Amino acid sequence: MILTTNQPYFSPFPGFFYKAYISDVFVLLDSVQFPRGTTWITRNRFKNDQGTLWMTIPVWKKGLGLQNINEVRICHEGHWSRKNLASLQQAYAHAPYFAEHVNFAREMFSNRYDKLIDLNIAIIRHLMAHLAIETEIKLQSDLGINSRGRQLLIDLCKHFGASTFLAQLYARKYLDADLFQQAGIELQFFKPPSCIYPQLWGDFIYDLSAFDLLFNCGPKARGILLGN
Repeated sequence: MILTTNQPYFSPFPGFFYKAYISDVFVLLDSVQFPRGTTWITRNRFKNDQGTLWMTIPVWKKGLGLQNINEVRICHEGHWSRKNLASLQQAYAHAPYFAEHVNFAREMFSNRYDKLIDLNIAIIRHLMAHLAIETEIKLQSDLGINSRGRQLLIDLCKHFGASTFLAQLYARKYLDADLFQQAGIELQFFKPPSCIYPQLWGDFIYDLSAFDLLFNCGPKARGILLGN
C-alpha cells in the first residue's frame, strides 16, 4: 500500500491530484501547525487577461497565537468574497466548462463555511470527483495520531499498514531515510508532471489551480493530468 500526505491546500494545482492518483491513501495533515507566513492553504493562482490572478481566503490570526490548521476560521468581514467571485466569473466567463462549476464557485465564496479546513476539503473533493480520482482521503484529525515532526509520517504509515511512503522529489532533503528504513517502510519520490492544455488569455502559465484545467478542458482534464 502506498500512502502520501499533504497539507489541505486551497484550490490545489494539478500536481496535488496526480499525487493522490498514484497513491492508495491520501492523508490531509490538518492537525499540524498553521504556517505563520504566506501559504498555499489560504491562496492559489488562477488566470485573467492580466496574467496571474491570485485568490486569497482571509482568516483570523491576530491574537490567537499558534493554531492547528483545523482550528483556523475564515474572516467573513468585508467584501472579499463578492470580489473574488466577480473576478473569477470575469476571468472564466468564456471558458468552455466554467458554467458546470459556477454554482460551486458561488458556494466557495459564500458564508457557508466557518472553518478554512471545511472549505478546502469541499474544494478538494469537488476537484477529485471531476477528475475521477477515487483515492481514499483521510483527515489526520480523524485518526487520533498527534505525533510531531518526522515521527508523524512513520506513525501514519503504521496506522494504515502502508509499505511505501510517497513524497515529491523536493521533500527528499526534509525526510529521514534511515527512520523509514528502520520502520520497514520504503521511501518513494516523484516529480508531478506540469501538464499543458488550452488556456484563455495569452501565454500559458504552469501549475495554476486545477480549476483552470477543469474550466478549460472539462472531461478531457483527467487525461491531460495523467498524460493520457
